[in-house]
Amino acid sequence: MRKLLVAVLAVLVFATPCLANPRSETIYNGGESTYFPAVPGPVFDGGREVLYDNGPLESPPGSGLSTLDTTLGMSTFGFGHHTSAGYWIADEFVIPAGETWEIHDIFFFAYQTGSPTSPSPFTAVYLEIYSGPPNAGGYPIWGAAGMNVLTSSVWTGLYRVTDYDPGGTMRPIMANRCTIGTTLSAGEYWLVWQSDGSLSSGPWAPPITIPGVTTTGNGLQMDSAGAWNPVIDLEPQGFPFIIEGVLPSPVEATTWAAVKAMFQ
Repeated sequence: MRKLLVAVLAVLVFATPCLANPRSETIYNGGESTYFPAVPGPVFDGGREVLYDNGPLESPPGSGLSTLDTTLGMSTFGFGHHTSAGYWIADEFVIPAGETWEIHDIFFFAYQTGSPTSPSPFTAVYLEIYSGPPNAGGYPIWGAAGMNVLTSSVWTGLYRVTDYDPGGTMRPIMANRCTIGTTLSAGEYWLVWQSDGSLSSGPWAPPITIPGVTTTGNGLQMDSAGAWNPVIDLEPQGFPFIIEGVLPSPVEATTWAAVKAMFQ
């Protein structure tokens, strides 16, 4: 019995460093929930035209929760994208043919386990926009790995919870507003980002969450060794983000073309 206890302790001791910077926070390594009275958070409102919304986070809609559905076999609260561990995450967006977007802000969503709802624990978001998939020939066309573009971070009013623990408040999700200021023409682009926060847990990025749906996208995560891997929780996952800016009016463009034609 003594030999067995020693062996178990040895495994625990030597396994600890491997858990210091996990790739994801799951129901198996996420710790216990703590209950606090629910406090309504600020209503998310970016203030500009939404050019692109990559998917929902609130599930069920109107619940104030982002629910991890374990009955479907899913187990991941969020995916690591912390600067200290060298993790990055990535997801795509597409600008339709014939359109040009003036991108002002991009909102990313993340949490640090055990944080208060205010103030937000987030201190930085580092972002690059790629010409294509970062694991398949895409290259940076905007941003830099060391450039902090975070301008504000507030609680979304949502908590990341499990279906069997809907009252948990350990994971308030923050909306991290990043000021961009660039113009892009039609095409497929990838956002590649990582975050910093003041707490030791994460930061973690919750995936797109839709009731009853296990496949929500084709997001990627770069590990500390520099390898890009699909984001999987039972099935491929995507990440929610919102792009805000200005879409030039087709009416204005047509009018200007007509004016130019009068002098030709």
